Amino acid sequence: MRKMLNLSLLYFILAMVCGVFYREFTKINGYEGRTALAFAHVHFMVLGMALFLILALFAKSGGLTEQRSFRIFLVLYNIGLPLMVVMLIIRGIIQVLGIVPAKGADASISGIAGISHIVLAVALGFLFAALKGALPGWERQQMGN
Repeated sequence: MRKMLNLSLLYFILAMVCGVFYREFTKINGYEGRTALAFAHVHFMVLGMALFLILALFAKSGGLTEQRSFRIFLVLYNIGLPLMVVMLIIRGIIQVLGIVPAKGADASISGIAGISHIVLAVALGFLFAALKGALPGWERQQMGN
């Protein structure tokens, strides 16, 4: 449970940093349109902080963190989410500065962002497997009370 709360706090701090960066970077550059930078804050807040707060509740009831699939989820998810947000930040900085990237660079950013989404999808598959594996023990405990 402590690990989930620490991860939640970490993603909350990263979300706040991204939000401040978005606000200040666009203001300094006089940018008034919509940019990918706005989504970095939301991704860290919802997919990072909120998810791990919810998982802390599941971890408290036991069984979840002992699942092998949960450990795999943790590794993959904590690689995929920051990678996705880094690509959002790169894309957003390019938008704000008005840089037109070369086709190869643009494709690379999109490709890495796509890979990060795939990593997150696979990680979430492992999370569902871990939750499914943890629930039977939980149900027996609840019926015994």
